[in-house]
Amino acid sequence: MGSLVHVKEATVITPSDQTPSSVLPLSALDSQLFLRFTIEYLLVYPPVSDPDYSLSGRLKSALSRALVPYFPFSGRVRENPDGGGGLEVNCRGQGALFLEAVSDILTCLDFQKPPRHVTSWRKLLSLHVIDVLAGAPPLVVQLTWLRDGGAALAVGVNHCVSDGIGSAEFLTLFAELSKDSLSLTELRRKHLWDRQLLMPSPTRDSLSHPEFNRVPDLCGFVNRFNAERLVPTSVVFKRQKLNELKKLASRLGEFNSKPTSFEVLSAHVWRSWARSLNLPSNQILKLLFSINIRDRVKPSLPSGFYGNAFVVGCAQTTVKDLTEKGLSYATMLVKQAKERVGDDYVRSVVEAVSKERASPDSVGVLILSQWSRLGLEKLDFGLGKPVHIGSVCCDRYCLLLPVPERSDAVKVMVAVPSSAVDTYENLVTSPNA
Repeated sequence: MGSLVHVKEATVITPSDQTPSSVLPLSALDSQLFLRFTIEYLLVYPPVSDPDYSLSGRLKSALSRALVPYFPFSGRVRENPDGGGGLEVNCRGQGALFLEAVSDILTCLDFQKPPRHVTSWRKLLSLHVIDVLAGAPPLVVQLTWLRDGGAALAVGVNHCVSDGIGSAEFLTLFAELSKDSLSLTELRRKHLWDRQLLMPSPTRDSLSHPEFNRVPDLCGFVNRFNAERLVPTSVVFKRQKLNELKKLASRLGEFNSKPTSFEVLSAHVWRSWARSLNLPSNQILKLLFSINIRDRVKPSLPSGFYGNAFVVGCAQTTVKDLTEKGLSYATMLVKQAKERVGDDYVRSVVEAVSKERASPDSVGVLILSQWSRLGLEKLDFGLGKPVHIGSVCCDRYCLLLPVPERSDAVKVMVAVPSSAVDTYENLVTSPNA
């Protein structure tokens, strides 16, 4: 990106009040190998007639206040010295990082379409934390003023400290504090660590976990995604199109209950992706997606728990069956993957990731993450509602995103190999194809 973004200032933000000085253990789910990366949210706000350049100061103050209840976000993640592979947070009020930048090229209009390249917007979060265990802060915030007077707010939260629901709750508090207008609901909201609730329970029987099983790579799948240029795509599904998918799946399949929008949309995207790649018919494919377990474990996790409270759902089949058996079949696989997850299943996953260091493979895998239900489209930091919500980088992991001003719509963003991108876009926009 070269000189596209210029960082003017970098400030370490510490909690505004005294916080506990302690070492907090992360759970077995938090400590999973594949979660040691940063969730990178990107929110773009429209130009205003008189840009409020005092926003930076208000955001710093709000962040400092938000770090009081969420004080582990200002700590540092490290390996637990017991040698078991678990992680912990050393909480000494070390601080989060706040960056302020300007862009002499980007405007709000540039975010109405997908980026030209996977990393086109990389510098909107200039500190890219590759390894949080190397002492990097688990929370980084960057405010970038755009050329047209708009603003991009990027927030990086390390995944091992919080899941999407938990980090979205933190962002809600951060936004409220930036306007200094905390609602009664926010004042009463709890922010709970309680990671001991998801520690291993050795009395449980081990169950089958297809998400962790390795499958043969019959077509150089991994090499292709590493070697071929990936092209970002963005497709919006309005309510009418989602209803068409539901009707199509219901007409062709038999379901005990009607499929949800998530089930049919994720199945449709998975099929479109698979068909576009031109893979061998006997290659096994997986769709992996997170399943919130807050109300699936017994007892339920308390409100305000912001740790990783999800397991990976896995729909699995061959290329032949996925492409030939149609949308209803793929939808059924997604639905079954969700229904499989109960308390015993969750406890078995905790055992597997704790004792065996089990982790998903990448062969034949499409990972899908649902951000459309996190409330990101409501986040107002004093600049109104965002006009774009997404991730800093668009890569091979598929995101379901909210669409501003369209609560009934979902945007699907995923990067596809250049040789397959045209076919994918044609298939994903044509449910009956």
